[in-house]
Amino acid sequence: MADTHAHATTEPENAAGAGQHMDVPEDLARCAMVVEHAIDHLRNEKFPPVAVASALLGGSLGVMARSMDKETILRILDSAAQSVRLGDVHASVMADTGDESDKA
Repeated sequence: MADTHAHATTEPENAAGAGQHMDVPEDLARCAMVVEHAIDHLRNEKFPPVAVASALLGGSLGVMARSMDKETILRILDSAAQSVRLGDVHASVMADTGDESDKA
């Protein structure tokens, strides 16, 4: 019984920090791969990280605005902001790269 409780409390934490281990729909995986290649290209071209991130965020907002209502967009942005506040975003990046630079 104690094992069930421990498993129930750690499963969401593991799911949040281990997105690459979960089954991802093929279209999402392919889109993510293309975006990662674009980011790598822009980094190799020495564009500042803030410019790359701003362009990606602006493009993402444009896609959402063309396909979603305002409330759905706000829920997505609220979820993203919460992930930053809780440290989930930085934890997942550090787990993937082991790099702690540029994160304050």
